Amino acid sequence: MILHGNQRGGGKDLALHLMKEENERVEVHELRGFASENLFGAFQESYAISSATQCKQHLYSLSLNPPLNAQTSVEDYEAAIQTVEERLGLQGQPRAIIFHEKRGGDGIIRRHAHAVWCRIDTDQMKAVPLPFTKRKLQDISRDLYVEHGWKMPRGFLNTHERDPRNFSLVEWQQAKRAVKDPKKLKVLFQERWAISDTKASFAHALEEQGYILARGDRRGFVAVDHKGEVYAISRWVGIKAKQVRTRLGEPDGLPSVQEAHAKAARMVTDRLEELRLEQEREAARKLELFKHKYRWLLNAQKGEQGELRRQHIQQRKAKQASQEARIRKGLFGMLDRITGKRRRTLSQNRTETEASLVLDREEQTLMYVRQENTRQSIQREAVTQKERHETVDHELKKDIQWLKAPPKPDEEVQHAERRKRRRQRNRDGPTLER
Repeated sequence: MILHGNQRGGGKDLALHLMKEENERVEVHELRGFASENLFGAFQESYAISSATQCKQHLYSLSLNPPLNAQTSVEDYEAAIQTVEERLGLQGQPRAIIFHEKRGGDGIIRRHAHAVWCRIDTDQMKAVPLPFTKRKLQDISRDLYVEHGWKMPRGFLNTHERDPRNFSLVEWQQAKRAVKDPKKLKVLFQERWAISDTKASFAHALEEQGYILARGDRRGFVAVDHKGEVYAISRWVGIKAKQVRTRLGEPDGLPSVQEAHAKAARMVTDRLEELRLEQEREAARKLELFKHKYRWLLNAQKGEQGELRRQHIQQRKAKQASQEARIRKGLFGMLDRITGKRRRTLSQNRTETEASLVLDREEQTLMYVRQENTRQSIQREAVTQKERHETVDHELKKDIQWLKAPPKPDEEVQHAERRKRRRQRNRDGPTLER
């Protein structure tokens, strides 16, 4: 059932539209919470209440259109409207329900419905907020298609599951870690069933999500994923096996469980091989970037070292000129020699020069240490990136190997028995030998 809703004002125009005589038949099925006994008066009431608030779109209008040839009862419409009311938070709000019967292009008269709510909450005198209504209505529509067994439009399909053939590396790793939610998985099978009307279309719909339709050991219909998990169609769709056979016919021509598993695993393996190549190209690109970055850094550090040396030379020349200016010449110089002042000045100059050289060496050392730390940081980053790539590459190779040669049934049984015994020991705790 297609649900379309919108907030609006203009109650008079809406009432005129809903009561148009172009329909073969118009029935005001319900007026709840209004004092008026007709649609025009009811919407006028809603407008009068909204005038005490700042809300301009005081109505919420919903249209309900079932699929062609669907046998939809009044109770089905009422149940759908009630679900919408609860999901949108409009419980208890004044409501009108109108049924239209209209002749289609093929000459057949079909029925659809409209529901209109007053949005104004009279207790708080403000409009009921309606966020994400489009998404909520689509979810309700999807549920209605599944519930009634109608053929679902493909645009309503949910995206709980992704086709493993389209996984990115992150999505693949997440999918491996995640435990499948049985509820979401059941919805997936029900949706794929709802959009399919033949064996071929159902098989294609399942394959889009990485499941292969197969022939079960008892000639029933099953789906198989790349891990070898087998899902009975009747159980996961929620219908009887007889209904499955009525729509799909006999499972002749479908692969066996083992063949389906091999096909599903092969599809995923091809994608994992692509991811491995993508990782290799990405690793090579990043390695080249690290090399370029390291070469640039070395050149920059050499320039920094040269600049520091030039600064030290200039500082020493300026210091030397200042020190030479302290030594007087001529008669005053002769007097400084006699009094010993020249000797003290020369000693002071030597002390200052030595201290300046020590400071220059310390500054150079600090710069060399800082530069070395920077180079090591880039090298560590490159090593970390390489190790990360090797880890991912090893993981992908392991996954590919497992998909190409999964454990044999006997080995799987042995592994399961060992896990069972281990869990039992963990529950019982250590035993004391007598």
